[in-house]
Amino acid sequence: MDATKTIIEAVGKMRQRRTSPLMLELDLTEGLTDAPPADPVSALLSMRRARLSDVIGGLRRARRDPRVKGLIVKIGGHPLGLAMVQEIRNAVVHFRAAGKLTVAWADTYGEVANGTVPYYLASAFEKVYLQPSGDVGLTGVAIEQRFLKGALGKLDVDYQVGQRHQYKTAANMFTQDHMTDAHKEMTGRLAESLTEQLVAGIAEGRGLEPKRVRELIDQGPFYGQEAVAAGLVDGLKYRDEVYADHVPEDSLLLYVARYAKTALPKMPHPGEQVVALVHGHGAIRLGRSGRSPLGGGSAMGSDTISAAIRAARRDDKVRAIVFRVDSPGGSYTASDSIWREVILAKRAGKPVIVSMGDVAASGGYFVSMAADVIYAQPGTLTGSIGVFGGKAVLGGLLGRLGISTEIVAEGANAGMFSSTRPFSDSQWARVNTWLDRVYDDFVDKVAQGRGMEREKAESLARGRVWTGADARDNGLVDELGGIEDALAEARKRAGLAADAPVRSYPKINPLERLMPAESSEDKTAATARVRLEAWGPLAAFAAELGLPAAGPLVLPGQWVIR
Repeated sequence: MDATKTIIEAVGKMRQRRTSPLMLELDLTEGLTDAPPADPVSALLSMRRARLSDVIGGLRRARRDPRVKGLIVKIGGHPLGLAMVQEIRNAVVHFRAAGKLTVAWADTYGEVANGTVPYYLASAFEKVYLQPSGDVGLTGVAIEQRFLKGALGKLDVDYQVGQRHQYKTAANMFTQDHMTDAHKEMTGRLAESLTEQLVAGIAEGRGLEPKRVRELIDQGPFYGQEAVAAGLVDGLKYRDEVYADHVPEDSLLLYVARYAKTALPKMPHPGEQVVALVHGHGAIRLGRSGRSPLGGGSAMGSDTISAAIRAARRDDKVRAIVFRVDSPGGSYTASDSIWREVILAKRAGKPVIVSMGDVAASGGYFVSMAADVIYAQPGTLTGSIGVFGGKAVLGGLLGRLGISTEIVAEGANAGMFSSTRPFSDSQWARVNTWLDRVYDDFVDKVAQGRGMEREKAESLARGRVWTGADARDNGLVDELGGIEDALAEARKRAGLAADAPVRSYPKINPLERLMPAESSEDKTAATARVRLEAWGPLAAFAAELGLPAAGPLVLPGQWVIR
């Protein structure tokens, strides 16, 4: 009897799982990943995180699923970049428009901290709740820059750095003790553009006038009762109360990412034409993708990304390529290698569509600019068309420490990159010649890729960082949207069905990852590895001088808006 009862209960549970109403959940406290793990370390670190593509795809499918009644999202914990938040937010808006319930709740939207971006995400939901002990840290956008010139001067450290041009502020933290006029102008417009986006979204989501949202930002942060009175949240509730009020007793809870995986994926039939999806994330470096064993995040290796695009170009089943870029830039030569593969793919008759993530600037813009169409979110940080280079001079500091250095060299400039002495006039002239060459090449390729006069490209360059919204208005990107929009555009341009399969490139099984590549044309040449260097032969020099490890086409510091 016990065995029979157990079987009956098991069958009943299976039937319930197939037929009961569903309430989808999304827990953002661990954050999201934007790309499949490129190496074992990345796979381990992202084990508990859902994939952005699963969340977006799951919500798209759920809009048409009558079993799905609503979505409950816990917001907080791991910060998300603004562009990723906007991608999730758009998916929630469409899900809500399909007549589904949407509920956002949080322990706190910023605990004695700025919670503007998390609250901006919550404002897209029909119902917004806050734990009674929580707060709404709606305080606006602040972009802070620290300057080390004074401290370095006290240590007898000098910096010789050239940059092209006035908005390329990567080295300013070493060479200035305040924002230059250009630096302040650029940063001010970034803060203004981002605030415009946040205000518009919150006003629309909460049914408030934009002017009122501006006033609330100036009055924040808010404790719970104040947030309710201001119309920012609908009530103060603990988790159990939120679920008791909005989850029907006969429904099942299921995470969005798990729901997305319950659908049978549309696998390409033999010979069926597909869209290739290539992910490029992290600082751009020479060699293969991967991450440093000492931390610092993933890196986009030119050999890996070039091999992936090349494999897609040579595959007769691939009709178009979507290149997802989320990078602050890095090595100029590595960026140029990837740019070349984009050009070759287009020459082969395969449209290339770029989808920008949180940041696609400097080298991240370099690898994107040749695409047929570029999509960005309004809050994406992009542009920064410029270059910098130079060195720190540590001779004074070493002398104060009692450390002496001698160089024996053959060649007038053999020791020009030594950190113990400044450049000579002729050496500094060579550095500036290199900076001019890189900058001119960058601007020329922007003009070529974006179909604009060089003078126009130059006016948008000069190292200036733009939001995606401003970049679209200026012609540096084509459309505002996310990865789903880019995939739809790729299918359209390739003449494929709206549900044509998408295949990640390179598609390499675990056994192939263990095997050495037969040649540089072998798809296993696109595998990632653990790596360190980014400046090529100048890697040790750059590390010693405290220059950004990624390379000369890179944004300084943390530029993701959270």
